Amino acid sequence: MFGYEFYVDPSRCIGCQSCVKACEECETHRGVSMINFDYLDRHEMAGTAAYVCWHCEEPTCAMVCPADAIKVSEDGIVRSALKPRCIGCSNCVLACPFGIPKVIPEYEQMMKCDMCYDRTSVGKKPMCATVCPSQALSYVKSDEIRHRREEPVNLFVFGNQQVKTRVNMMAPPDISAISIDVADYMWEGHLDPAR
Repeated sequence: MFGYEFYVDPSRCIGCQSCVKACEECETHRGVSMINFDYLDRHEMAGTAAYVCWHCEEPTCAMVCPADAIKVSEDGIVRSALKPRCIGCSNCVLACPFGIPKVIPEYEQMMKCDMCYDRTSVGKKPMCATVCPSQALSYVKSDEIRHRREEPVNLFVFGNQQVKTRVNMMAPPDISAISIDVADYMWEGHLDPAR
């Protein structure tokens, strides 16, 4: 990736969805955005976050593909499923701990962020990182990110499983891994029936 790394900083996301629109314009996506955009806590605040594929070092999506349709390029980019091989089984969708892959019914194919491989493979930045006004999505050299108060983290913990990624999330300096407990994000107990 020519010495560049991808950084996601949810604390900088302003919800403009420029990344979503830019991703739709990427030639390889055929008008479908591969950005995962969501509201952090719809009931308590207006916070938003935009995410790309984390490009795991050991991608479970590729490991569970029965058709061997998901390939990893030499530089570690986990690509969308190859159209001639993809059978639309959704194994990759179910296996990804981050919920990134999407099976697009009209194409009968799994598609996901491939870091705009048509651009990054020739030294250009991904579409989303070129338009993000707040740098919530950044594609820069590691020395350019050092001035931020947050630190890049690329280790995620899901229960007993650790997932190392090629994309970094910006986190407070004292955090070396980001723990994700699914129970923290379940609706039960969080809803007030009187509302």
